[in-house]
Amino acid sequence: MSDDERSGTGTGWPEPVEPARPEGPAGEPDPRPEAPDADELSPLAPVGPAVPAERPADDERPAEAVVGGAAAGGGRGRFSGASVMIAVLLALLGFTLVVQLRTTSTDPAAGATRQEDLVRILSDLGQRETRLRQDIATLEDSQRQLRSGEQGRQAALEEATRRADELGILAGTLPATGPGLTVRFEPGSGSISANRVLDAVQELRGAGAEAMQISGAGGTPARIVASTYFLDGENGALVVDGRRLSGPFTIMVIGDPATMRTALNIPGGVVASVQGGGGNVIVEDRGTVEVSALHDPLKLEHARPVS
Repeated sequence: MSDDERSGTGTGWPEPVEPARPEGPAGEPDPRPEAPDADELSPLAPVGPAVPAERPADDERPAEAVVGGAAAGGGRGRFSGASVMIAVLLALLGFTLVVQLRTTSTDPAAGATRQEDLVRILSDLGQRETRLRQDIATLEDSQRQLRSGEQGRQAALEEATRRADELGILAGTLPATGPGLTVRFEPGSGSISANRVLDAVQELRGAGAEAMQISGAGGTPARIVASTYFLDGENGALVVDGRRLSGPFTIMVIGDPATMRTALNIPGGVVASVQGGGGNVIVEDRGTVEVSALHDPLKLEHARPVS
């Protein structure tokens, strides 16, 4: 043994040489990361029976697996709940639409009105429109006359006189005459209340009444104007602007007879309500009605006409 071999190990003996791995594909390492080293596979290593791995309990399972399963089950639950909610909302929407259509298409007032009454109401509306158009034409003619130079002064005087007469009739300071109706209220088992008479006055005004007065069995008739009030008196009497009138009561009204008669006889109107209370209403057409009662004009304390 040479001196170099002894000095290489420090003991005087040569180092053991490991056997070289074979070259080529057979000598390459196993690419699987979990594969054991070839050197560890020894035929001398004891081989025992394989022990089955224990299944971890629910508490020992990985958190990711538990959360994933809950998420999957929760997704199916949310989908079912959303479907039920959408179905309920659609059902409510359909029910609402059906109720609205039935309410819109069914009018109890129109269903209770006879065809003849509807025709008369339509005719009254047409007549009222005709009167309004005539008033518009008259006013436009008056406007042209007032702007026509030399004749403007005379036309203005005539127009002022006509307007003063109309306002005097409306205010009750001037008597009036013309075609109209007489409306007689006869009490039956009960008395005629002030509300019934007021309803009749309002219906007549809405039908185009131009002048009215009311009288009783005795006493002076009272002119009916915009400020007239009605109160129930003792023993079935009626108080009109402080005047006590005893029944039966009669209203004299100037206007279009056909229109005013239709307004009083509409279903559920004045005639029907009085008859329902045991009384009676007699409506008669008159070619000439005289409204002679006058209303005392108001005494102005602060207002003065502008000259």
